Order: sequence, then C-alpha cells, then structure tokens
Amino acid sequence: MAHRPFLALSTMCLLAVSLSGAAAQGLLGAPPANTPADTALGDSGAPPANAPGGAVEPATPPVGWSPAEAAPAAPVQPGSPTAVVLPFYDQAGLEIDPAQRSHFIDPAKTVLDKSDALRKSGQGECLDPNMALDNADYDKAEIAKSLKTLEAISGDQAKVVVAFVIAGNPHRLEWKFKKVDGDWKITDLLSVTGEWALSQYQCE
Repeated sequence: MAHRPFLALSTMCLLAVSLSGAAAQGLLGAPPANTPADTALGDSGAPPANAPGGAVEPATPPVGWSPAEAAPAAPVQPGSPTAVVLPFYDQAGLEIDPAQRSHFIDPAKTVLDKSDALRKSGQGECLDPNMALDNADYDKAEIAKSLKTLEAISGDQAKVVVAFVIAGNPHRLEWKFKKVDGDWKITDLLSVTGEWALSQYQCE
C-alpha cells in the first residue's frame, strides 16, 4: 500500500513534464523548416531590382554569411554554377563577350544581345565593360586574394553569391541560374552593393 502513492505521484510528475513540453512547443512553434539553401535562394520570382539609377531593394545575401568567413566546403565541381561564374573574375569584361553568350538565357541574354546590336550600330555602349566586378577597377591580384563564393541550389534553380574587395571597398554580387538540358545557365546578375540588375537595363 505504501508504494501506491509513490507510483501515482511519479505518474503525475511524468504527465506534468509531458504537458509542459507540449505547451512549450505550442508557444514556440515548430522548428524552422527552411534549410540554409532555402534561405539563400528565396523565391523564384523577379529579381528585386529596378532600372539603373532608380530605387532598388538589394538582393538578400544568405543569412549569417560573412564574406570574410565563408569558404567553399569542397572543391568547385566542373559544370556547377560556381564553375560557370569563376571565369568572369579571371578575365574582365567576359560577360559582354558574344563568344560567352551560350552561358546566358533570358532575361540576361536578351539584354546582352541588344547591347551587342547597339554597339554594332555605332550608337554607343549600353553596358559597362566590367559588370561582374560591380563596375570597379580590375585588379586581378586583389580579386584573387579576397574573392569568396557561396552557392545555393534548389531544384533547377541556383544562386551564387560572390564577394570581393577592391581598393578597400567590399563588393557583393548575386548570379542567378536555371538548369537547361542539364547545364546551368545564367539568367541574371545583380549587384547587392551597387543596387542594379542586368535584367533591368534597357539597351534600345
């Protein structure tokens, strides 16, 4: 008989712990469902940028990522979005070279094609020659020393955030990708620091 109150009390304690845990979960909510890649990718809608010179909402870099701390977790895989991006930081102006156009699809490709047509017509240039560098002066050694990339893939879409420092000024850009027939193609290039987007240029 002496054991029964003890057992009853133990059962009540366990029940109270269980209920308090359930109540805490109800107050705090379920754990976040988004992974870091989901957070980095955001939605797949239009880029948060306007025409050059207008007010622009900067693209959101991955949460908790610092260019000074970020480093590739593994060697860059051939054919990956990062592998597609890196040559643009090895040679200035590569993004406007028609020979590289196969790496782009719309909306970026249309803007680049219109820029080519405008240049050939003799009416001037529409795009800056070093957009991949956020229109900063090209210093290959400085870029190589400070360049950091962070890749995030979700299904057939991806983003590569690129950060580097030139003349003491930090720059951050975001390359958007879509997978087409097994290959990653660039759909847009956005500057987080410069607040512009390639897709918003009007090369008419």
